[in-house]
Amino acid sequence: MVTLADVAQHAGVSASTVSYVLSGKRTISAVTKQRVERSIKELGYHPNAGARALASSRSNIIALMMPLRTDMYVPVMMEIAIAVATNAREHGFDVLMLTGEEGPAAVRRVVGSGLADAVILMDVELNDARLPLLRESGRPAVLIGLPAQTTGFTCVDLDFSEAGSLCAEHLAELGHREIAVIGEAPAVYERKTGFAERTIQGLRTRARQLGLRVLHRPCEGTYAAMAGALGQIFTERPGITGFVVQNEQAVEPLLSLLRQDRRAVPEDISVVAVCPEQVALQGSVRLTSVAIPAREMARHAVDHLIAKIERDADDEVFLLRPELVVRASSGPAPVGG
Repeated sequence: MVTLADVAQHAGVSASTVSYVLSGKRTISAVTKQRVERSIKELGYHPNAGARALASSRSNIIALMMPLRTDMYVPVMMEIAIAVATNAREHGFDVLMLTGEEGPAAVRRVVGSGLADAVILMDVELNDARLPLLRESGRPAVLIGLPAQTTGFTCVDLDFSEAGSLCAEHLAELGHREIAVIGEAPAVYERKTGFAERTIQGLRTRARQLGLRVLHRPCEGTYAAMAGALGQIFTERPGITGFVVQNEQAVEPLLSLLRQDRRAVPEDISVVAVCPEQVALQGSVRLTSVAIPAREMARHAVDHLIAKIERDADDEVFLLRPELVVRASSGPAPVGG
């Protein structure tokens, strides 16, 4: 393994000079700095993480708090996590993932240990119990999600309220007057998870303005749960001709059950989804959808966090604009529907 002393000998300088180049704690002439950096590159030297942390008061680690819950669609969470790690690495940071459902305890552990320079929070709830501790810590942080109160935080998210509104507008423009929303699992709403609450809020608000009747049913997403929910929906509102789905696992069971019930998509029933693009494209019917831009959300979160670490950014709410893409699953409301 190449050592700091090896770099010093190769560059023809003292070991302390190499250390100062790495830490930036003393001014070194441009010529000497370039010579040291060239030696580091040629020898493939990687500073010891612990020594680097002591020298710079930084660990160059970002803590990513991402509870992996059974009621959430894990592929989206992992896509965001991978994109966070990839973008962080481009800035010279590594990512420590905390996947347990520890809540405030995880914040205490990260802040108390000094293990991470900054924090990215996912699965944000409207009244998230982790936020007061994070605010008090003064640790640079970015939320991927939107709590009820954003003061003192930088938040990055898709504008889920507008996403819900776009779904209602699209179905209204096609002549639908009664629609059902197949939502996330009940526990997601019990926790008041931000993205789910904001989607249904935005949809309901726009639906009222457009004169649409809306029936919202949370669903576990299994075939059996979807069958039960669909039966209740058509019993309560037999005139429903449009569905909005915000539950990736429920998409294919819904399409299958509609076929079994001899309800054609989109001739009899229109289906619009808020989901990752791959889910919309890989189903038995290509879905009209509002995509969840996981990688873009992650990139903006990391960029904002690095700016906060460098003390070059104020708190802000950054919402990505949603876009509805029309595909094969939505069409005009049936005559008499």
